[in-house]
Amino acid sequence: MSETGPKAGSVVWQQFGLEIRREGPNEYVSNPKVQVEAIEGGALQKLLVILATEQPLTAKKKVLFALCSLLRHFPYAQQQFLKLGGLQVLRSLVQEKGTEVLAVRVITLLYDLVTEKMFAEEEAELTRDTSPEKLQQYRQVHLLPGLREQGWCEITAHLLALPEHDAREKVLQTLGTLLVTCRDRYQQDPQLSRMLSSLQAEYQVLAAQELRDGEDEGYFRELLNSINSLMKELR
Repeated sequence: MSETGPKAGSVVWQQFGLEIRREGPNEYVSNPKVQVEAIEGGALQKLLVILATEQPLTAKKKVLFALCSLLRHFPYAQQQFLKLGGLQVLRSLVQEKGTEVLAVRVITLLYDLVTEKMFAEEEAELTRDTSPEKLQQYRQVHLLPGLREQGWCEITAHLLALPEHDAREKVLQTLGTLLVTCRDRYQQDPQLSRMLSSLQAEYQVLAAQELRDGEDEGYFRELLNSINSLMKELR
């Protein structure tokens, strides 16, 4: 069974004794009542405990999937996640040896949560939302200050050392999103400067090969553009 398939989350909830009356965490995205029931039932605390304790990597993958499903589009859960020390738990998780695949998923989650809040605030301004309750909840999610305080500026930057192109792409996206919060930390990080220069050289070669192959706007060109843009911002 795929760990990220539609039934993966429900298996996790049952396996770790999390009482859910629906099919699984995918239900949370569109059912606020089920989301609230899960939080009030202690699901978030249980997931964080599992991630913070010694468990097989496959189990942590599934639990992380469930956590992502619970947090996305649910600002109240995001508030509780921060209060319960969720950023510290995820920080410890990505710093464990052999958890690179989890690190990429964590970075993707943080990117999604940061941009989700930004889009919610922008949409409210454009539409003059007449139901501001959810917007007020998002404004209580102090994610960016927490990321800075918990060292995520440095953690995210150092994940550029991952060898996979798609992992680097996600890290670059997140670095760009955190730029306003982390600019000074990035500028003071010599390892990040060296890594960006090294990646710039690598992707110049790959992008040139794409161009020779007839791809004017290929994948590696996009990555190179992201690197160039970030380096320009940090000068």
